Amino acid sequence: MRVVLDTNVLVSGLIAPQGTCGHILRMVFAGHIRPCVDERMMQECRAVLARPKFGFRAEEAEELLILLRLEGVRVTPPALPVRLPDRSDEPFLEVAAAESAVLVTGNVRHYPPHLRCGVKVMTPAEFAASYSG
Repeated sequence: MRVVLDTNVLVSGLIAPQGTCGHILRMVFAGHIRPCVDERMMQECRAVLARPKFGFRAEEAEELLILLRLEGVRVTPPALPVRLPDRSDEPFLEVAAAESAVLVTGNVRHYPPHLRCGVKVMTPAEFAASYSG
């Protein structure tokens, strides 16, 4: 199954590996789900993981980035005909739309239903509860 994991899901998975987002990261490591990414998403992830407030070790952040590069489906999506309230969220929706992937985010409100372009947007808890693989 292909998914788009918002950066907040990745960060939460590293902060709380025993939580729901940690479970989703383990599904990626196990090959049960394939994250879809583009270069903009990778750059955001790298920048967020480097923020001192999270306190991630460089090796920890690099391991996640390597996982995304090796296991991820690289996408160059077309622009969508909509604009989200926060333009920095658009790459995630564009990649999900291009790959018919589920978008998993802790910020569902950032993706108003009328702007989703047919993309299924789920919280980590909703995704983890619905996934049976």
